[in-house]
Amino acid sequence: VQLQASGGGLVQAGGSLRLSCAVSGLAFFSRYSMGWFRQAPGKEREFVAAINWSGSSTNHADSVKGRFTISRDNAKNTVYLQMDSLEPEDTAVYYCATSRLSFAQTLSSLKDYMHWGQGTQVTVSS
Repeated sequence: VQLQASGGGLVQAGGSLRLSCAVSGLAFFSRYSMGWFRQAPGKEREFVAAINWSGSSTNHADSVKGRFTISRDNAKNTVYLQMDSLEPEDTAVYYCATSRLSFAQTLSSLKDYMHWGQGTQVTVSS
């Protein structure tokens, strides 16, 4: 299973980015919940957002609620993270991941995820 994250970059505070995560080698992608996590230098990896297998339910961390939106396209085996009103505190490497169990709901714990992408750097300047 491979997860290819893309869309990161350098943006000024208040700007927007859209991250994509393309999943390959996973049978029945549409059966698995997906999550986005981030890790800033010197900090632990933290939950950002999750979406259930069908896309009918989402969960966002309080720190990004109202600014970030997770979505998925099961026909393309891809999950997205739309990031608006970016703040310097959002600077981190962003990782996507697939859930361990099929037909799970939105999951916010790292231990609930099986496969991880390589990460994409997001840098927000003030």
